[in-house]
Amino acid sequence: YEGDIRKISPSTLLLERGAGELIESAYVSVLINGVLAHQSRIDEFLIAYTEAWDLDRIPALDRNILRLALFEMLWGGVEDAVAISQAVELATELAGENSSKFINGVLGRISAIKGALPLD
Repeated sequence: YEGDIRKISPSTLLLERGAGELIESAYVSVLINGVLAHQSRIDEFLIAYTEAWDLDRIPALDRNILRLALFEMLWGGVEDAVAISQAVELATELAGENSSKFINGVLGRISAIKGALPLD
């Protein structure tokens, strides 16, 4: 989220902050690198399944929660229900009720058709 706001790479941000202090597990690195590797495809899906919203119209926090969840669902091997539940929980805690409903709806739509999505 901070990297998106500041327009810098999350990897650079971790280095600035001292990666050893921030990374509690290797999974954080997997998430960051995975989202970065698939970000253009993830963003295409977000535009398509948010009823053609421009990415800039989606609040930065919501956008990045969606990116993390989509990476987990589509390439990270996390069960859809788990990724969606975690994303909704994050949104409820950090962003609010409207964000959690929006995120749940977007991820639910993508989950329902994910077998037909072009992932490469």
